[in-house]
Amino acid sequence: MAPTALVVGATGIQGSAIATQLVEKGWVVHGLSRRPQDQAGVLPVAADLLDPDGLARALEGIAPTHVFLTSWLRMPTEAENIRVNGAMVHNVLDALRPAGSVRHVALVTGLKHYLGPFEAYGKGTLPQTPFREDQGRLDVANFYYAQEDEVFAAAERDGFGWSVHRPHTVIGKAIGNAMNMGTTLAVYATICRETGRPFRFPGSAAQWEGLTDMTDARQLAAQVLWAAETPAARNEAFNIVNGDVFRWKWMWHRIADAFGIRAEDFDGTPRPLEAQMKDDAPVWADIAARHGLAEGDLSRLASPWHTDADLGRPIEVVTDMSKSRRLGFTGYQATDQAFLDLFDRLRADRIIP
Repeated sequence: MAPTALVVGATGIQGSAIATQLVEKGWVVHGLSRRPQDQAGVLPVAADLLDPDGLARALEGIAPTHVFLTSWLRMPTEAENIRVNGAMVHNVLDALRPAGSVRHVALVTGLKHYLGPFEAYGKGTLPQTPFREDQGRLDVANFYYAQEDEVFAAAERDGFGWSVHRPHTVIGKAIGNAMNMGTTLAVYATICRETGRPFRFPGSAAQWEGLTDMTDARQLAAQVLWAAETPAARNEAFNIVNGDVFRWKWMWHRIADAFGIRAEDFDGTPRPLEAQMKDDAPVWADIAARHGLAEGDLSRLASPWHTDADLGRPIEVVTDMSKSRRLGFTGYQATDQAFLDLFDRLRADRIIP
């Protein structure tokens, strides 16, 4: 009998990639989101994670063996992030408890586990890179820690196993996603090409010159599924990146080449995308209309604030994956190819011209 999955946040960058790979492997897949979309092979579940009664009704009759948690909401303060995002994890696991079917819960968080939450991002005393799972938590409130604690408490109470997965910036397709560097850069490059504006690196000298890594959503999904099926991975936390490293001074030119434009050399002056793109909503609406694109609302495609946060960091960021490698996970994805694959998909789906 095929295992049954509940993917929470199934329409996001991470959740959609996980759901796709589960379907390809023959799992029965339920995809939970507030506004489900048509996803091949995924059984839609519409629910608000902050409405416990409605969530319980939506999940009635669904008995997943595996739960994949990829959903979160950004709130104005970290205290609110902790309250809201912890509650969402708690409510899902509480709603599933009566069925008694859950054997494994996978939680996807990220490198803010090591870099700190939004209010203290990249500040204070940080662990040295490459980040390793045994470096533990920072001495600061963080909603990722609250999510983990909800999973740990439910696992202790209900007897299921768990895994935690910490990607770097995730490359993948999703519309309306709050943190989407790949599509943001695709839209920015398209605007530069269509208007003749220079394609300027928005971030810091440290990011331009330093080494970094990223995570293809397909690579994340592969590790999440591996952990769900590997006894040695039970009750472990894992970093997950593509397996290569690069410098943005190289990658920026690769992205420019993909759009047939010239990358302007970085002169050391940060030029955040949030400022560069602040008046671009009508520009994008015009581009979308002229090319017959599927989405003319710039705010549903681009998240400049998130791209600025990543590319503006004052420190080099690389991530160690030795833990899962030792246990048998061998996935690899070249990051430049991850960007190129995403751009091809965005073109095929008429998101960019």
